[in-house]
Amino acid sequence: MPGSFVPASPMNRRFFLTATGAVSLGAALSACGGGSSGGSSSAKRVSQADIDKAMKTPTRLTFWTWAQNIDQEIALFEKKYPAIKVKVVNAGQGVAQYTKLRTALKAGTGAPDVAHIEYQEIPTFTLTNSLLDLSPYGASALKDKFVDWTWVQVSGPAGQVWAIPQDTGPMGMLYRKDIFDKHGIQVPDTWDEFAAAARKLHKADPSVYLTNLAPNEPAAWHGLLWQAGAKPYATSGKSTVSISVDDAISKKLAGFWGGLAKEGVISTDPDFADAWYTGFNKGKYATWLTAAWGAGFLAGSAKATTGKWRAAPLPQWDASKPTSGNWGGSSIAVIKTTKNAIAAALFAQFLNSDPASTKMFATKQFLFPSTKALLADSSVTGETSAFYGGQKATQVFADISDTVSPSFQWPPFLDQVATDWTETVGKSFAQKSDTVAALGSWQKRITTYAKSQGFTVKGA
Repeated sequence: MPGSFVPASPMNRRFFLTATGAVSLGAALSACGGGSSGGSSSAKRVSQADIDKAMKTPTRLTFWTWAQNIDQEIALFEKKYPAIKVKVVNAGQGVAQYTKLRTALKAGTGAPDVAHIEYQEIPTFTLTNSLLDLSPYGASALKDKFVDWTWVQVSGPAGQVWAIPQDTGPMGMLYRKDIFDKHGIQVPDTWDEFAAAARKLHKADPSVYLTNLAPNEPAAWHGLLWQAGAKPYATSGKSTVSISVDDAISKKLAGFWGGLAKEGVISTDPDFADAWYTGFNKGKYATWLTAAWGAGFLAGSAKATTGKWRAAPLPQWDASKPTSGNWGGSSIAVIKTTKNAIAAALFAQFLNSDPASTKMFATKQFLFPSTKALLADSSVTGETSAFYGGQKATQVFADISDTVSPSFQWPPFLDQVATDWTETVGKSFAQKSDTVAALGSWQKRITTYAKSQGFTVKGA
């Protein structure tokens, strides 16, 4: 359904390592040769003459991507640059692709020219000096085309451009209007109102929960941290990291959600599992706190509830300052070992900034846009949806995108962070134990891991 941004598969827009083991940073560093974060804004600009020459020289690029059926977007590029041919390879989704990429880099052969990289993985690949700085190839000029916070996700501290944003996942709330109406529940503007509604609804009907907080989904937690204004990670230089996953904001979040789980007024079912899908179709959950891609995903997975859902922003900690977090999204990066740097850099830029190409990604692959032009394009965001009762649900998320903070950063060992979250904080939800205490365990585990990988941990 156009405008609903249905992902090609659940895992395409998923986040972290919910189904696979963590890859150690030590292995990643040895695979890629270690070293600096590479490049800088002082890198010499490639001349237009060199660009023109390269784009007229017969060249074959290899592009690793999990995006499906993108032949038309590739054809647009090849039409503009007939000398350049692009071979598309699906090397796996997310972690599967990253593992193959690290193996190829270690072997010194077999790596692609260009690859799909999720935002949260960029710090790891820049730390290992694996990505080409695209700023010398004109990428910096594209900055104003993209939503501000997405550009921050792909930028380095010295003006490097490590990738070009492709899609995003600003978070909002999908809710069952019929259930809300039946129980006299108003769409909550604040988290306090949300908690009150959770208690009211479950007391009135013990078979229904206001929402589900999945204990196997570090993605959602990080999105909620992002919305709350937390800054759990920061990296400075090559080997110094700050880890603050148990600070005051995080404890506030843990007390809120852990408390609701202990009360039993929200459910804690693992997501993307059979029982979870059934829960949506049977009316067990009255809301889903999810990303923009979730609107289309739900429409395809809970068809029995067509017309009953609506979209709204997340409840707020401060209603006077609307803000949101992000869950998911990816970019296109050039691998530093490429022998076709100019052609690869121009391809990455074209794919995610050319108006026709980006619109195809939005309307054919249903990727939620990262460009300002598409988010303002009513033909993309303005369509009504029968599943959402005639509401312009995509427009709701387009508006939410403007409220995502640009200040959130990722650690250079996200795989381990995600695994440790599931075994501490996530476990506390499932067991209805002390989530605030679980934050401390998570902090200790991440800190220990970082130190074991040679990092200096600030404040530890």
